[in-house]
This record gives sequence, structure tokens and C-alpha cells, in this order.
Amino acid sequence: MDILQVVRRECVASNVTVADKAAIIHEIARLAATAPALAGTAERDIEEGLLEREDIGTTGFGKGIAIPHCRLESAPEFVVGVVSVSGGVGFESLDGEDVRLMVFIVGPARESSEHIKVLSTVSRVLSSADAVEEMVAARSDEALYESLARHLRDEPRAAAGEEKSLFLVVVQDEGLFRQILEVFGATEPRFTAVLEAENAGSYLAKVPLFAGLWRDNPSSFSRVIISLARKRMTNELVRRIEAIAGPLSKSDSVLVTVQDVFFSGGSLTT
Repeated sequence: MDILQVVRRECVASNVTVADKAAIIHEIARLAATAPALAGTAERDIEEGLLEREDIGTTGFGKGIAIPHCRLESAPEFVVGVVSVSGGVGFESLDGEDVRLMVFIVGPARESSEHIKVLSTVSRVLSSADAVEEMVAARSDEALYESLARHLRDEPRAAAGEEKSLFLVVVQDEGLFRQILEVFGATEPRFTAVLEAENAGSYLAKVPLFAGLWRDNPSSFSRVIISLARKRMTNELVRRIEAIAGPLSKSDSVLVTVQDVFFSGGSLTT
């Protein structure tokens, strides 16, 4: 799915003024309901879906942005929209800051993998402070739409049928792990898995032969990300990982291995 095809021009509102979180959620539901793709979905159902997601945990992820989203049985297609808020609005954000920009997603209940991909792609775009500032500064709905679309268009896309690379990424920092996993979630969510791991030192230290060689406690956090990615995405994925973790040649908490894939078959559900 091309995310640009589901960003709906009719679901864009710049410089709105609202009193509180409930009011902006209501406005987002109203906007989403105007999309022809959701013609069979009631505005009230969209609002309830968004509020139910907020009950799980705020989608105000800090730095003035939020990504309200929900999955609905009655939604046949994805609808993505964007709203900028004059002066910001309280949204119970993780950092306590008012939210100035919201990109919202309404999707089919059955499309969890695609929902993850859309959500991760939007999150990647909004992680750029320059992109957020540009969208917040847009003075019209059309300008706001074009700004979001341009930044989404810059996200690399892999064509079907390409050769693949196998990524094995070992991460021993929980904060970095979540950010790096998001990189893969935005590109290949159908072919990414996470394994819990433990440093071999924690086992070898219990072997009499090696007793005393591992005096320091090994890292208490260790995860392995396994992802089957399009080969043409390899350099971009490595670049994004380094943008998060710093130069891999100097990292002591992230190890990245990339291999060419001779054969792969089958698929996995999320």
C-alpha cells in the first residue's frame, strides 16, 4: 500500500482552535467521517474508536505531536489526515507539552500489519523537528496537505520482487531498541521478528572452566531484531540505525549484521 494514496485531502485542517483533548478528538472524528472511503462508518464510531485507543495510553508522544489512531470493523480502507492546532492543546502527552500537530489514522480492523506500517511511517516523518515546524507553519489546508505529502513522499519505498537482505540486529539498550524496531516497522512489518536474548557471559560464568572470567554483570536487556528486508533498502536501513545509535563502529550496545539471502519461503502473521 502506498501511504500517499490514503492521505485524504478532505481530512486536513490547519490552524484549528479547540479547548481540550475531547474537543480535538471530536474534530478529528468529524474530519475522518467526511472521507468517501469511510462512507459506511459513523462519526460517532470513529470518535469512540479514537477514545478507546487513548484509554490504553496517550498517543501524544511528546515534542508537540500526536498520532491518534484506531482500527474499526466498519472501515474498509485506511484514512490518514492531519490537523494543526493554533497555540496547541492539552493532550495528556508523555512530556506534558501541548500538542500542535496531529496526524490521525483510521484503518480496517483486520489490517494490523498495514496499520503498523502506516503508523511507523508517520512516526518517522514526525520525528523530524523541521518537518513538524514546516507543517505547523502552514497557513492553509492545502499547504498543510502538501507539506505532509512531500515528507511522506521522501520515505523510501521498496518494489515487489526485489532481492532481499537478512538483518540481525542485537540491541542491549532498551531505549535504542524501541527506536530501531520502529525503523523496521516502517518498512517490512510482515517480515520482522524480535527474540529475547542474553549475553553468553551469563551462561559461561556458571561453567567451572570459565569461572571468574566474567566478573561484571552482563547487560540485563538484550533483544535480537530479525528482519527480511528488500536489498535496495539495506543502505537506508543502516543509515537510519546509525542516526539513532550513532556510528556503529563506535557502538557498544548495538550490533548489526546484514546477509544476502539465497532463498526464503513462506510468511508470518503478526
